[in-house]
Amino acid sequence: MSALTPQSDMPTPTTDKITQAAMETIYLCKFRVSMDGEWLCLRELDDISLTPDPEPTHEDPNYLMANERMNLMNMAKLSIKGLIESALNLGRTLDSDYAPLQQFFVVMEHCLKHGLKAKKTFLGQNKSFWGPLELVEKLVPEAAEITASVKDLPGLKTPVGRGRAWLRLALMQKKLSEYMKALINRKDLLSEFYEPNALMMEEEGAIIAGLLVGLNVIDANFCMKGEDLDSQVGVIDFSMYLKDGNSTKGSEGDGQITAILDQKNYVEELNRHLSATVNNLQAKVDALEKSNTKLTEELAVANNRIITLQEEMERVKEESSYILESSRKATKDRTADGQALTEARKQLKEETQLRLDVEKELEAQIGMRQEMELAMKMLEKDVCEKQDALVALRQQLDDLRALKHELSFKLQSSDMGVKQKSELNSRLEEKTNQMAATIKQLEQSEKDLVKQAKTLNSAANKLIQKHH
Repeated sequence: MSALTPQSDMPTPTTDKITQAAMETIYLCKFRVSMDGEWLCLRELDDISLTPDPEPTHEDPNYLMANERMNLMNMAKLSIKGLIESALNLGRTLDSDYAPLQQFFVVMEHCLKHGLKAKKTFLGQNKSFWGPLELVEKLVPEAAEITASVKDLPGLKTPVGRGRAWLRLALMQKKLSEYMKALINRKDLLSEFYEPNALMMEEEGAIIAGLLVGLNVIDANFCMKGEDLDSQVGVIDFSMYLKDGNSTKGSEGDGQITAILDQKNYVEELNRHLSATVNNLQAKVDALEKSNTKLTEELAVANNRIITLQEEMERVKEESSYILESSRKATKDRTADGQALTEARKQLKEETQLRLDVEKELEAQIGMRQEMELAMKMLEKDVCEKQDALVALRQQLDDLRALKHELSFKLQSSDMGVKQKSELNSRLEEKTNQMAATIKQLEQSEKDLVKQAKTLNSAANKLIQKHH
């Protein structure tokens, strides 16, 4: 909002500290935030300035901090209330792209940054609310899990990003209110990080912690691995809460159109999700078919290898039987050469060892063949199950497409009704303008008649005076 941007005046040395604390929330210093039912009202404080006066009024740091605390508390009330109502109306799990949820985290970030002491580093002064949040695991043991999860996230490089991730995990755990209450109750520990008049040190912080209990009815789901929490800009969008005079006209018809649009967007999102699931399952089926073909080829090769080994084993048996017969003949014939007998025995041992090796390899090949057949059966069963799931998902996809066409038809009908209402409003405005012009003409003629009456009265008075 352009009206809420701070002025670019250079601060004087006597007001550097006040200016540095006010520049981050200048929109809260120069405006007073109040609530009108469920709407936000902003009233500009014309007497606020960041230049010293002899007798300061609204420049007092305590006044500025109190005004900021009150404004942040009202913003937190509106954000929490709007988030709960919109979540209950939607009736589904919220994700990180939901605008009211993003604004809630921005408001919570400003609440935790309010009155935060600046720590000096070699890069300059650094203000981070990750330090106070790290204390929660010492006060509530259950918070150690999300603190460890935040430290293990690979994409976070700054303390601000870790603090934002901690808030999201605490909301998913539905323990954000409990953790904030435990932290606010230990002001002796918070004094190391906050100024004495900061929001977390005053009554407004306890009120916000109590309001956070209502968020336990919300189911949130975040995926922070691909989200860039370090470089996000936390700016409060006042347009979501400011009261608009034209928003009350035709709110009933617009509510129906909004509901139809929400249903249409939800159906389209579900349609995209189911299409992606169908594509993934189809890819898995193709991969399984390729793996099945490869295993079939390997099984054929193994069968050929087994047949070859069986043929070699039969050949070895024939050779061994021949060698045995020849050895028996050699033993009967004592006159045979002793050196030939020794060579025959050595050859028999070698052939026997070769036979044992072939038998072991044959057993190993048979075991591998059985395992491959079992794997083939399991793969065929898995492919059948995936094909059944694919058919069911395609049926759901067809149903959702029919529902999408029906919602599109309803949306077109509602658009025609809105156009008719707009034409009727324009006609009424034209008639109103004509009546206003007629009233102005009547008023002018009335003024002319009054002037003529005054002239006649004066003439009558003069005649009466002459008569007397």
